[in-house]
Amino acid sequence: MKIVFFGDSITDCGRDRNDANSLGNGYVKILADKLRPIYPDTDIELINKGLSGDEAGDLLARVDSDVIALKPDAVVIMVGINNVIHHFKNDKPLDLKKFEADLKELLKKLKKEGAVVIFLEPFLLPAPDKLRMRKLFNEELAVINKLALKYADEFVAYDEMFKGLAESIPYSEYSEDGVHPTHRGSRLIADQAIKAIRKHLL
Repeated sequence: MKIVFFGDSITDCGRDRNDANSLGNGYVKILADKLRPIYPDTDIELINKGLSGDEAGDLLARVDSDVIALKPDAVVIMVGINNVIHHFKNDKPLDLKKFEADLKELLKKLKKEGAVVIFLEPFLLPAPDKLRMRKLFNEELAVINKLALKYADEFVAYDEMFKGLAESIPYSEYSEDGVHPTHRGSRLIADQAIKAIRKHLL
């Protein structure tokens, strides 16, 4: 079974662009190290196509060459946080209608190819400089939830999980900047994603 991981820096996480087998140092690598021993007799190929800084439109622009061309059985996607961050920090306004159109087209393309689509919800932890982003992020999450419910085969909710954990444990345990997960945060992402992936292992 061939599984492609598609997203931004949270998926990318330092992967070696010159090594097709490089999975980076984040949740994808942790997931691979946990998943393969569970299925020692199953041929599972995991490919990391995350690219730091990507927004939903960027994924749509490269989905044909980076994902569909590989003919994956399943695609694991996490995207959306950069659309919000760039709105506040790079003077690039977030057009929710365009975001919805891009994400919808991306999901429809993957489903048309017959791939199982597993959508990992982006998340935002309460770092002081990220608090102002929460309202817009919630509006974006509403779009993501609507589309994932319609087009994805699995949807893994992380934002509510991390918000709940941050009520009793310092958010920095899971993400120092509120966006990029620590190793502990990446383990949580991997553990939840594995549950969704295992439902579809051939």
